[in-house]
Amino acid sequence: MIAGMQSVVEKIKVWFRFVPREGWFPQDTEGLWATDLGDGTARIENAPFLQNGVAEGDVVRYRTDSDGLRWAVGQVGSSGNCTIRVVPVPAGPLGRSPQAVHRRFAPFGLGGEVFSDDFPMVAFTVPAGTDFAGIKKLLAQGRAEGWWHYEVGCGTDEWWNA
Repeated sequence: MIAGMQSVVEKIKVWFRFVPREGWFPQDTEGLWATDLGDGTARIENAPFLQNGVAEGDVVRYRTDSDGLRWAVGQVGSSGNCTIRVVPVPAGPLGRSPQAVHRRFAPFGLGGEVFSDDFPMVAFTVPAGTDFAGIKKLLAQGRAEGWWHYEVGCGTDEWWNA
């Protein structure tokens, strides 16, 4: 490598298949950005909006199909991170504002992504070692006070026991 040049890390899209849930989005696949680690494995680099059981930072094994798409075939390493999805209640005190949702979680330093303007779901990555109990308390308070609906897309033992 030439001095001053950094190695290029290849970002790839890894696809997941799942059974669509009734009353939810009709999609049966989701593509997540990942860093190719070689040997058919990749580290997930964003919070999933639809796929359950995987979080940002997890390492998955994939197979490449004849069209060049990389399909997840299993998880080989857990990051310890969790994924929560929060949808503001349109008629609630936060309105349809994903920014208002982000502000509520700002004290925990969570990063999140917004699904779309049409459906302002926020997918948060909750890093291992974060105040899981505090986040769970805020999630429950927000649901009870009509701020949002939420679900846990990926929870660890540490999350469930907090």
